[in-house]
Amino acid sequence: MQQISESEQILMKIIWKNGGTALYSQIMEELEKDHNEWKKNTVLTLLSRLVEKGYLQTGKIGRRNEYRAVVAEQEYRAKQTRTFLDKVYEGNVGGLVATLLQQNVLSEEELKEIEAFWERRKS
Repeated sequence: MQQISESEQILMKIIWKNGGTALYSQIMEELEKDHNEWKKNTVLTLLSRLVEKGYLQTGKIGRRNEYRAVVAEQEYRAKQTRTFLDKVYEGNVGGLVATLLQQNVLSEEELKEIEAFWERRKS
């Protein structure tokens, strides 16, 4: 799975949020809601790159372009997490968790959620 840029990720999030498919017009509407003023050519270029990288497929509905996610959001997150873990912590999950705990990144509620997840997983 190739890396995608932050700009490409913004478009993927819009498509994932829309159930994995979106028309070009829907993508533009979402960008406008977020006060993103990318031009049409910029968006089309980014969408084309995502197709080339295998993240999206295109189809036609009449004269309109529909974009369908080939990669699920959860799959993307899992791959990015693994890449980060390998790159920054040399695959050492304990090092990542230790950093999160030392930096007080996790709230009490988040720690309880992790404990509950771990208990469910052990069962």
